[in-house]
Amino acid sequence: MRVILGIFLVVWLSACATAYQQDGFGGGFSETQFDENVWRVTFRGNGYTQEPRAEDLALLRSAELTLENGYTYFALTDSKSSKKTGTFTTPTTSRTTGSAYSSGNSTYLNATTHTSGGQTFFVSKPSITNTVVMFKDKPEVQGMVYNAKFICQSLGEKYEVTCGTPR
Repeated sequence: MRVILGIFLVVWLSACATAYQQDGFGGGFSETQFDENVWRVTFRGNGYTQEPRAEDLALLRSAELTLENGYTYFALTDSKSSKKTGTFTTPTTSRTTGSAYSSGNSTYLNATTHTSGGQTFFVSKPSITNTVVMFKDKPEVQGMVYNAKFICQSLGEKYEVTCGTPR
């Protein structure tokens, strides 16, 4: 029974990772424009989001934003990752069942107590921040230059996202 419950819990929790969406209570992406072609893009995951997913979705938003602004290529001039960690403990509950009987001047009690809960879970929430410079044509610069359309297509397929659709 515990094995089945454990498998169900893992499947259920993996479905709860932060979606590709505007930043909200459960995480998502946000951006700030610094110049005509310079943006800061942040993706904030929830406790069920793995760091590689957060990195991919920050890169996907960078590509989508590049295309939305009429550019074709982008480069990351800075990329930072961080994690907020914490714990929570489930409540403890106890249930006692028993029976009593009397014989003469004596009463006998037989009771059993079952306690559950009290598990502590560790939670890590990844956050990725990229500083993105966008270009109309492929620049001759050192470092990694990304083709925004290709990133939208490849990461979009992986996460079932179509770049350019309203969120």
